[in-house]
Amino acid sequence: MVVSASAIASKAGSDVLAAGGNAVDAAIATGLALAVTYPTAGNIGGGGFMVIRFPDGRTTALDFREKAPAAATPTMFLDEKGEYSSTIHHNSHIAVGVPGTVAGFALAHEKYGSAAWRDLVEPSVRLASDGFVIPTGLANSLSGALRKLGRYPASVAAYYKNDSTPYAEGDTLVLADLGRTLERIRDNGRDGFYTGETARLIAEEMKNGGGLITEADLAAYQAAEREAVVGTYRGYDIISMPPPSSGGVAMVEMLNILEGFDVAAGGHNGARHVHLMAESMRRAFRDRAQHIGDPDFVTVPVERLTSKEYAAELRATIDSTRATKSAVTDLVADWESDETTHYSVVDKDGMAVSVTYTLEAGYGMGAVVAGAGFLMNNEMGDFNGKPGLTDSTGLIGTAANVARPGKRMLSSMSPAIVAKDGKVIAVVGSPGGRTIINTVLQVIVNLIDFEMPIQAAVDAPRFHHQWLPDRLSIEADGVSPDVLAAIEGMGHTVRMGGRQGTAHSLAVDPTTGVRTGAPDKRDRDAGAAGH
Repeated sequence: MVVSASAIASKAGSDVLAAGGNAVDAAIATGLALAVTYPTAGNIGGGGFMVIRFPDGRTTALDFREKAPAAATPTMFLDEKGEYSSTIHHNSHIAVGVPGTVAGFALAHEKYGSAAWRDLVEPSVRLASDGFVIPTGLANSLSGALRKLGRYPASVAAYYKNDSTPYAEGDTLVLADLGRTLERIRDNGRDGFYTGETARLIAEEMKNGGGLITEADLAAYQAAEREAVVGTYRGYDIISMPPPSSGGVAMVEMLNILEGFDVAAGGHNGARHVHLMAESMRRAFRDRAQHIGDPDFVTVPVERLTSKEYAAELRATIDSTRATKSAVTDLVADWESDETTHYSVVDKDGMAVSVTYTLEAGYGMGAVVAGAGFLMNNEMGDFNGKPGLTDSTGLIGTAANVARPGKRMLSSMSPAIVAKDGKVIAVVGSPGGRTIINTVLQVIVNLIDFEMPIQAAVDAPRFHHQWLPDRLSIEADGVSPDVLAAIEGMGHTVRMGGRQGTAHSLAVDPTTGVRTGAPDKRDRDAGAAGH
């Protein structure tokens, strides 16, 4: 079973499974296909994380988060007057980090794949070179993105008609330059991206746009294998991503806190449920801002933050009837885009793979690499804007996430796997910037505490609190008017409306082994494919 934001990409991964490939093989094929069919976040110009659980219960995590190039500095987002510039931070070539996706997939294949590399890349080559029929969601997305992508001639040439107008649903989109780049990856593996023609084109794009990445930066990039974060919740194993993702640590911390409460008492999305979840979120996000960054550069107290003892200390500070007030201190949440994508895979043997990867903002910085056909990320926006700069608008300046050459920026991406009694129960994840952690948390709580089927667990309304700003955001119609009044009566400041995440997940029945794919209905082109 494969579940992703693109039904076309899910089928590419499912076809690999049907041909005898394992879950890692299918994850690679799906991810590369998403680079073609889901350009808002699917990518070879960005980076992300992969969490794997093997049939024998072993786990591992692959980190292919982007890195800062060698010329990066902590003050690179300042303008000529020495003031912080949001434009430089998020919407310039300086915001582009060294891409990690191809290296991550190559490492995953080298260590854990079983099919031929060529067979995993070929479906994406065909989709790009021969074209694919544009589905509803992509047509609407590209139409809305014209203003952003229209600033760059190569982006317009790639994704719009000759007269610069958007394609319509049902049109065929051919991405010839991207197809040739994918051919180089197919034929030469990671070297087809990090050296040679593609690397030259990236470096040329950076030079022309005032960016920092060089061919040397690309050649030096390495994905990393790390020890997965593993916690327990009511007898279930929770497996997720370690730093530089904050997701696994924060999620296990929150679940440890919640384990001491009867979360289901009072009903799903009742006032007590929402309050206890929000208070757990508040505390974990405070720790996220304080402690978490790239473990190759900072010491992250993972063991303490994920311990049951620490959770007990935090739980004791929660009043079950009143909201805690978040103080305006130096712990303020950083800007992080909602535009990411997640997909879930499980094979016939029970190997499970959870992947979340991103370009940062929707369509990254909006620039297609001329001649190479793929969009570049603006991932350096996840570094702090300026050392020591912390203000109420959402900027932080704590040392853990200040930019340094070769450093990976902090992330909220939380690919996760749930297991019990030695068997995979679910594969979960979501996009959504800072909301990712809380979205994945709620799907897991829905499954375990409220015993929901996987599709119901994914479809249920969601909510989010991130310490500061001191606000509880709830999806439209997420709670009843009476519950809203009760939550506000506890002292929470509530904002209703919007959409939170797209948690493309799957479940495995521990008795029958039946796989159930649950594409999130919040994503119009999403789909599950299995056999």
